[in-house]
Amino acid sequence: QVQLVESGGGSVQAGGSLRLSCSASGSVVSTSCMGWFRRAPGKEREAVATIYTPAGLQTYYADSVKGRFTISQDNAKNTAYLQMNNLKPEDSAMYYCAAGDCASLTLYNGYWGQGTQVTVSS
Repeated sequence: QVQLVESGGGSVQAGGSLRLSCSASGSVVSTSCMGWFRRAPGKEREAVATIYTPAGLQTYYADSVKGRFTISQDNAKNTAYLQMNNLKPEDSAMYYCAAGDCASLTLYNGYWGQGTQVTVSS
């Protein structure tokens, strides 16, 4: 089992920045990938970014966030981060951290956190 706890969400104006953190505990060594996903009201959950450890921290991003968001990982702290810059109102959503196996932006055998809310006002 892997436990994930997100933090860092909040409210910000368009153009602002937020940094999300995801602290992992438990059988973290059983996972090869961590990622961030989001779900806006009335919409399906979508992948935002993933980072794949076996490939030397290979990263993947949704087209909608490329150039604005950066995913990173501190293995010593079992923590993943999502730096979000130039935020837009359409980025508003509940953001979830996940850990498991990945193929690009698809997560398999995943563990999920409880989520942290991001709200961007225009």
